[in-house]
Amino acid sequence: MATKRPDGDYPYVGTTTWGERLADAVENTCADLGVVPPPRQAITEGLATALPDTEIRNLISTQRGKKVLKQTAHRLVQAGTDQVLLLMCDIHGAAAAPWHLNDRTVPAWSPPLPEANQRVEDLVAAEAALEEATKAAKSAEKEVEACRRAPGDESYAAQALTAATQKHQDALRRVTELEGRRQVLLAALGNRRPRPVVRSAEEAGEPKAALVLAEQPYAVALHLQRYAAESLERAGRTRGYDLVESLVDAGQLSKGMNVLQQWQITNSDGTVSKPWRLAAVTGNNRALARLEVFRVRPEHLVTGMPQSLVSLPKEKTDPGLLLLSLREILNRLSHRLNQDAAEPETLPTDPSLRAGKIATVSAEIVIGCSRPEALEHVLRTLNVNDHLRGIQPYEEDARLIALFATLVDSYARESALAAALAEAFPNARGVDFLDLADVRDALTANGPLDPLEPLVPAGEEVSPTVLRDIAVRAITALVFPEIPPENTPKSSRRTVRDTGRFWPIVRGALQESAWSQIRAKTAEARTRLWSAAVAQLFLHQGNILSALGFFGTKEVQKGAVQDPRPLRELFLGAEAGDPTAWAALVKRMAPALIHGPQPFITPGQGSEAGDGRKGVRRSPSSALAALTLAYTQNNVPNISRALLLAFTKAVLEHPDATQPPEAQDGTPLVCYGEQHWSEKDRTPITAGMVIAPDIEGRPTGYVADKAWFDEMFPVELGRPAPAGGDASTSMGTGNSAGAGDGGTSREEVRVDPRDQLDMLRQQLPARVELVEGSYQRAVDSAHTLMTDFEEARRLRAQLGEGRLPADQRIEWMEKLSKARDAARASVTSLDQVETLILQL
Repeated sequence: MATKRPDGDYPYVGTTTWGERLADAVENTCADLGVVPPPRQAITEGLATALPDTEIRNLISTQRGKKVLKQTAHRLVQAGTDQVLLLMCDIHGAAAAPWHLNDRTVPAWSPPLPEANQRVEDLVAAEAALEEATKAAKSAEKEVEACRRAPGDESYAAQALTAATQKHQDALRRVTELEGRRQVLLAALGNRRPRPVVRSAEEAGEPKAALVLAEQPYAVALHLQRYAAESLERAGRTRGYDLVESLVDAGQLSKGMNVLQQWQITNSDGTVSKPWRLAAVTGNNRALARLEVFRVRPEHLVTGMPQSLVSLPKEKTDPGLLLLSLREILNRLSHRLNQDAAEPETLPTDPSLRAGKIATVSAEIVIGCSRPEALEHVLRTLNVNDHLRGIQPYEEDARLIALFATLVDSYARESALAAALAEAFPNARGVDFLDLADVRDALTANGPLDPLEPLVPAGEEVSPTVLRDIAVRAITALVFPEIPPENTPKSSRRTVRDTGRFWPIVRGALQESAWSQIRAKTAEARTRLWSAAVAQLFLHQGNILSALGFFGTKEVQKGAVQDPRPLRELFLGAEAGDPTAWAALVKRMAPALIHGPQPFITPGQGSEAGDGRKGVRRSPSSALAALTLAYTQNNVPNISRALLLAFTKAVLEHPDATQPPEAQDGTPLVCYGEQHWSEKDRTPITAGMVIAPDIEGRPTGYVADKAWFDEMFPVELGRPAPAGGDASTSMGTGNSAGAGDGGTSREEVRVDPRDQLDMLRQQLPARVELVEGSYQRAVDSAHTLMTDFEEARRLRAQLGEGRLPADQRIEWMEKLSKARDAARASVTSLDQVETLILQL
């Protein structure tokens, strides 16, 4: 028997008939304005079910026999080159869920890697098993207490107590084991979660103005939504007032923007639920606070509300029943709140009395977009701009990441992104084939790194390590762009420095002072920005302050000059004994030294007051200097080039490891600095850790950590001699100081001829590979040149154009003749090398 709904402040959602009328009005209005609407199902199931029954009637009107939105009910917003149509209306106070992609919580999410998603599923299973084990341990503890107090035969009681105690100990051991498993999985995830992947919704194969979340198991969706809410709560604790109490006392004073988003949830029986919900793009904290006032968990709003939490009077509760219809959930919630508010004995702390001023709230909802495939980026940009201009505290990491996204958008808006990347990667396969929208998402860690593949040099194998290196180099080029050399002769007249095309873009996006006013403070701010942007590329995120000192005022003013050689060529050069290749390789691996399960470079290490207080003072640049100079020192104990190269290879590849490292002899690994710790206090070995190599480059039984790094590369190693010149380890300079001459405080030791022969035998294979690669590139370049000239000749004959001037043709032929003579001379050298190889 149906019960009459109690009247009150909390509204009820209208019928499906009004939802269909609203869908007609939205589609007709979008057609008139030339924008793409959301899917019809999203309007009827996600939007109409969030509006009070009288609100839809106030939004639509009839014109020429068709339903349209009233002029006062919508507005068109220009977001760059895109247009977004917003519906202005009042929605139920508990209708919107927080958005995963809120930029305030960006540091809480890691890149969406497939192995990370699998680890989340394992973590959810481990937490469920831990919860069951904890309950079993508590039950066993109660059983022990009951046996202790039970009267009866003494022998029987003693046996029962012994059995109960053993059961309790086994349960506690199981809890400890599962807690350790949980900590290992959390460490493997970098104590974060992979960012949920969304895409534009489709209807009949066409993109629409709504978002769809990738399919997730029910337990994972519940876990991630709960994690997103907890991250948002942590980010909101810096607010100077209590937002929940502010909403209770004064209501919501400003509008928030929402978007229609579909969750795809795989249930335990294999069925897939696809609920549509409103996700708060701006005002995420307010959306979460409103749900807290209503005492509704955001994960229940998304994955399904347990019927027992919103049961109607005289209705039998079913603990296993989940309500997916938003209309049903909100109507039941309003029914209960109106009923409780009418009761005189209701306490003032009850939600029915506290949520009165937010029973309905004003909102703006995205109901149209000119380019639906770019909707996610447009909404993220609006969210970033809203927070950057706001007055609320902004976490430093999140603010810098948002600022870098703004910088990349500035490059794209000025049509300079492709040109900047082409200048930074002169040997790229094909900058013309870049998808700039995907490149923008890749650089801001909102998508995979695959779109950066055209920037990989020809002949270089594409791998996650190479793509990440390309991304770091691209970020460096965008944050520290090079400027043209100064060609104006010096004079007494005042001149304006030409800063090129890209430097003004950076200055405008970051709102910096003029080029001549750049100081150390500006260099530090840009280094922080670079560090935060690079950190997003790694699963295990370190402290962004660990990069302070990598760049100085020179790099900010004139740009960071990067070695254009690919990783493989740098590694071969280091094997061949090239100090400049090693110096460049150290700069390339610097981010991986910071961001890992065991970071090797940390900020603020030691004490400025004295070594005995917190250890030896060491800056991040000191760590890089020591690692760089270790290559050229022959008298450093326990260090060899084989060790350095093995360590470098492991460090560059560790972010892509999916399994924990294992010792060759099968013995358990332990962190080097924790050798003498008790087993229960040791750090669990997780994927991404690096096995410390020995002096021959072979893996040892220890995991390299900060203690190992500081012992192998002490502070003294990075201190140059007084006459050794500049010791700067700037990431932007061409060569690290001391890398070529090896000038340090250590005395030079005469090299033994036998050692020199052994070193040459180790270096020559890499030199052979370098020569082979150089010749192959020369052959490819010659073939490309022939193809281009053949195409030019064909087009000239086809179009009937005249010949080139004779002087131009003669000049080109002379250059090619010199190149051909050099190639012939090199063939003679190679013949001599072949003869010498037979004599080794």
